[in-house]
Amino acid sequence: MSKCDILFSSLIVVKKDKMFQVIHREEQAHDGPIWSLGISKGSKENNNNENQFIVTGSVDDTVKAWQWVDDTFALKYIFEGHALGVMSIDINNEGNIAASASLDSHIRLWDLISGNQVQCIDAGPVDSWTICFSPDSKLVATGCNSKVNMFSSETGKLVTTIDTSGKFTLALAFSPDGKTIATGAIDGMIQIFDIESKMVINTLEPHAMPVRSIAFSPDGKYLASASDDYNIKIFEVDKADPISTLSGHGSWVLNVTFSPDGKHFASSSSDKTVKIWELGNKEALHTFSEHKDQVSCCRYNADGTRLVSVSFDHNISVFSV
Repeated sequence: MSKCDILFSSLIVVKKDKMFQVIHREEQAHDGPIWSLGISKGSKENNNNENQFIVTGSVDDTVKAWQWVDDTFALKYIFEGHALGVMSIDINNEGNIAASASLDSHIRLWDLISGNQVQCIDAGPVDSWTICFSPDSKLVATGCNSKVNMFSSETGKLVTTIDTSGKFTLALAFSPDGKTIATGAIDGMIQIFDIESKMVINTLEPHAMPVRSIAFSPDGKYLASASDDYNIKIFEVDKADPISTLSGHGSWVLNVTFSPDGKHFASSSSDKTVKIWELGNKEALHTFSEHKDQVSCCRYNADGTRLVSVSFDHNISVFSV
């Protein structure tokens, strides 16, 4: 190897080391394990937008809204009212309303600007396991036993129900165009439904164990899924068989999320790690091992330069990616 080759390789290593760094850690952010995470999707210039929020939900029954400025957090609101732990959180596309779902079977919507609760929806027994906003922010969908319910985010009224044939839904994701919704079930099955007709338009090859998380790529062409079988699968949404099965985690994969440009995705696991993957070659680029317990969720910021993770260790970490 020539001196130029050695120097070039060294520069690549230095660049990667500078890219993948822990830049902030909020320790003991909650009094219990943190189960869920949302990041506002609005534009964020120079990481200095006073309305950029991170919202976290915990087994301690609280939802916390953190203002994110210059790569540090300031706790703005503590939302109370849930019981039995906050399982899932999402933030609408406008970045001003957060939705939280709890094992208490209630969905609550919170105004991140005023700090007020704007909706409390009784979703029925075990009917609020996971939650997500539609791309136009008009609907809040929740997965549960044998169905997906969609409520109006404005009125809190039930708008439509999709029958999932008795399968308990652990994971939900709207397609970017809002026309379809994907469900991941406890039996490892993934289905994609047309929302208008409520019909199944594709059934994807199942995982061997429960599907904990699913995510569409920003262009809507791909779907990533995370499972208790330690694997991540990548699908083309109009085909049944995965184009790739990715291994590398040493335990349940609890969450998967795409970067805003769709070139990368991240996963978090019960093995206490967060991994960054490249979609093109399906390879892991980096592994973060900062947490001391299961990493329940991770999310990219609006421009894809930061990745935030939450864990059963009560901590929030921010990575430069």
